[in-house]
Amino acid sequence: MPKGYFSLILHAHLPFVRHPEYPEFLEEDWLYEAITEVYLPLIFIFQNLHDAGATPRLAMNVSPPLCEMLADKLLEERYTRHLENLLALANKEFERVQTEAPDFYDVAKMYVENLSAALDLWNNKYQRNLINAFRELQDEGVLEIITCCATHGFLPLISTHESRRAQIEIAVKNYKKHFGRQPRGIWLAECAYEPGIENLLKDAGIEYFISDSHSILYGDPRPRYGVHAPVLCENGVAVFARDVETSQQVWSAEVGYPGNVVYREFYRDIGWDAPMDFLKPHLPKDGERKHLGLKYHRITSKTASQNAKQAYVPAWAREQSAKDAQDFLNKRIEQAQILRELHEEHPPLVVSPYDAELYGHWWFEGPQFIDYLFRKFHYDQDEVKPVTPGDYLDAKIPIQIQQPTASSWGENGYYKVWLNEGNSWMYPYQHDAERKMTALANKFNEPNDIERRILNQLARELLLAQSSDWAFQIYQGTTVQYSSNRFKMHIHRFTLLAKMLETGEFNEPLLKEIEWRDNIFAEIDFRDYRS
Repeated sequence: MPKGYFSLILHAHLPFVRHPEYPEFLEEDWLYEAITEVYLPLIFIFQNLHDAGATPRLAMNVSPPLCEMLADKLLEERYTRHLENLLALANKEFERVQTEAPDFYDVAKMYVENLSAALDLWNNKYQRNLINAFRELQDEGVLEIITCCATHGFLPLISTHESRRAQIEIAVKNYKKHFGRQPRGIWLAECAYEPGIENLLKDAGIEYFISDSHSILYGDPRPRYGVHAPVLCENGVAVFARDVETSQQVWSAEVGYPGNVVYREFYRDIGWDAPMDFLKPHLPKDGERKHLGLKYHRITSKTASQNAKQAYVPAWAREQSAKDAQDFLNKRIEQAQILRELHEEHPPLVVSPYDAELYGHWWFEGPQFIDYLFRKFHYDQDEVKPVTPGDYLDAKIPIQIQQPTASSWGENGYYKVWLNEGNSWMYPYQHDAERKMTALANKFNEPNDIERRILNQLARELLLAQSSDWAFQIYQGTTVQYSSNRFKMHIHRFTLLAKMLETGEFNEPLLKEIEWRDNIFAEIDFRDYRS
């Protein structure tokens, strides 16, 4: 038996952003950037490790909205154009820097190579279908793919039992559609938990969920092993809580690895630096500048202004990511030794959950770090074993029974990020729609075809309004207008559709338009909302 276990858990989620009514839409770039910088590199690394005999073992949530976007033909076509455009720009840039800015030769060459490889993987190896790629990694024993709330709904702030239950049941059905099996675990949106949610999970066949540290630390009774072992709720659903030390090593702006001075600077982008006439063929039709993803500078120092940033050197960053991976592994071995001395009879488990988008988007070198880390886990030591939460449960290690406490992984550990003076206006509308959804689902026992379509679309609009991403972005002060408009739009569409059912005056062209725009969850069944 190893001295301890390590469980890396990645949370891959984006809100459902799809605007067929426009030829191009800025916020769709969130998906395109994540595919290029996060999902393609991680899939490629995981497969290469497996093929080399150094199979990594980790859990990954691929959220239902992300699955639906990755499976959408319109977004697939738009992403292909996006990637082709970015590669064309990178090739132009490579030609330019050779004569005009030789300090940036290495980084410009890197982008040509990376984007050429990404386009080849996307078109040829993965056939533009990343869901299949993720599913194959699970079938090969690399990943344990878990689910999330259907639209990342913040369960403690959903007002009705039926709407909470639907967030779970619709997620499980969507997972089965995309991955062909029952999910073992769930990443509760924002790791938001309150007592009783475990009953919804049990009813849906979920074995475990991910929580923040204080969910277990302040649970009743006190946890025998802190956060370094899961607990079982009274109904048998397991809870795996975040380890604070590993979070700080990666997340912290002060001491975290991504702040190293040789790593890529996130905020300096060619979309704002290059001459407008040079960029214009690669910008949206409106000609507005935006982040394009070609970033040529390194952090340089924590005090350097953006204008003082120096050229990024890929070789230096690769070398540093290997050093950081070694440091992380060394600390896991040391941590396991200390914890094992405290509890000789119990091998500790260190759970490290992160947003997947940290690895590649915010921290450009993150995928390299993961690659080096799992190689070192496999080849350089045998004291700490990488496992998934499901692996740990299968090992039949005795687990303490506890009632976890209410918590989230937001600021200060409770719900203020999603309910505060800036976004509290949203919830009366959301809660009214939640009550009305169940009332209408109960009322129409045998709906005709158009009534059924309206009821199913009502469920989609409610789900999309419940996305925690809108409240989060309003609180953060990012894309406030878009997030507010999205919430209002779904509530407005919900209201229009509900009025059709209540009056019997059906506007089928309007219904068809709304179905075309908000086409998430083709398999949805409004009966999930019945009481």
